[in-house]
Amino acid sequence: MAGHSKWANIKRKKSRVDAERGKAFTKISRELLVAAREGGPDPEENFRLRLAIDKARAANMPNDSIQRVIKRGAGESDAESLEEVTYEGYGPGGVAIMISAMTDNRNRSASDIRYVFSKNGGNLGETGCVAWMFQKKGLIVVNLDEIDMSEDEFVNLAIESGAEDYESDGTTVEVYTKPEDFEEAEKFFESKGVRFSTAEVTMLPQNTVKVTGKAAQQVLNLVESLEDLDDVQQVYANFDIPDEEFEAVAH
Repeated sequence: MAGHSKWANIKRKKSRVDAERGKAFTKISRELLVAAREGGPDPEENFRLRLAIDKARAANMPNDSIQRVIKRGAGESDAESLEEVTYEGYGPGGVAIMISAMTDNRNRSASDIRYVFSKNGGNLGETGCVAWMFQKKGLIVVNLDEIDMSEDEFVNLAIESGAEDYESDGTTVEVYTKPEDFEEAEKFFESKGVRFSTAEVTMLPQNTVKVTGKAAQQVLNLVESLEDLDDVQQVYANFDIPDEEFEAVAH
């Protein structure tokens, strides 16, 4: 899943640019609203809210703004109109794509997503068409040059944390947990002073599809265009693009 890490790094850079336009703040605000509505305003008692707050801070969202949004969500004002919807489809080369959205208008969201798929060589599918290809997992990503320990020392920590599995490419380590074990693992790493580049519950593909050339460019264009939609919170895909080609087309 090294492709996941590279794409996540690009998304983080892009989020900083989006934050200047307010787009990232809009998406994060929706997550804060719904998290506070569903689980209450206390991040110690509401892990989903805690993750949303971490994401907001990573995007440099002002704390006053974060607290205002949480109060609105807990007060069940405009948060009531937002609902969570999942869309599924296929991109160029048969790449499976899942989309997590928050919307106050399902018809608008479906129409916008369908248009982006068709414009970029993909097809919006029926519910369940690709969901079986993904598993819900906790994911913690650590850049080895940002922690004060060797790769072996960190891997030993990962094993101690109770993680299910890990993967390393020598510079980045991805640690996978069961969704229900994610909070405990994250707190364990925090207690050891480990700094994450990513810590989230996500959908990971059980298999990948290799794409190259024009199809690789089309897939990345499709994923980025979907992420640019206001109602879209997350996009998950099972593409596998060779490293050298990924760097060329992603930038």
